[in-house]
Amino acid sequence: MDKILPGLAMLAVIAVVFVLLAIGWRSRLRRQSDVGLLPAVPAEPGKPIAAAEGQYVATTTAGDWLDRIAVHGLGIRTTSTLEVYPHGVLFDRSGAPALYIPAASLTGVRQDSGMAGKFVEKDGLLVLSWVHGSHELDSGFRTRRAADKDRLFEALQELISSAPAADANSGK
Repeated sequence: MDKILPGLAMLAVIAVVFVLLAIGWRSRLRRQSDVGLLPAVPAEPGKPIAAAEGQYVATTTAGDWLDRIAVHGLGIRTTSTLEVYPHGVLFDRSGAPALYIPAASLTGVRQDSGMAGKFVEKDGLLVLSWVHGSHELDSGFRTRRAADKDRLFEALQELISSAPAADANSGK
């Protein structure tokens, strides 16, 4: 009996924590309900300029690396392949819907050390900045092999510099 009561109390505390986490996630989904549907993935994307395997970290509000976007599965960390095409970028995510970002929506790419619960060495993450409707977003990717990061970074910089700028109403 001496061990049962503390064990039950611990189980109750754990249950309360999980309920609070679920309530918080639902609240986040409601707050972000104005994030529109994501761009459709092209049926025949063609041959990628560059590609690498790694981990899709998350999508956050631009400039706020802790404000994870929960809607449309953008907050789910998963293994992924990042492919750069002349018309855009495709995150082919395992266990989550693919994320396609048209080239005109991309506003920048940088290397960073962390975002939304994933922290690595200096410049270990690729962070793509993009616009979706009225939202400015950042999506993070960690390559499996360090050599792939530089190749992807250069391809993304080239894509962004050659892409036409998105107008204020695109993506809505």
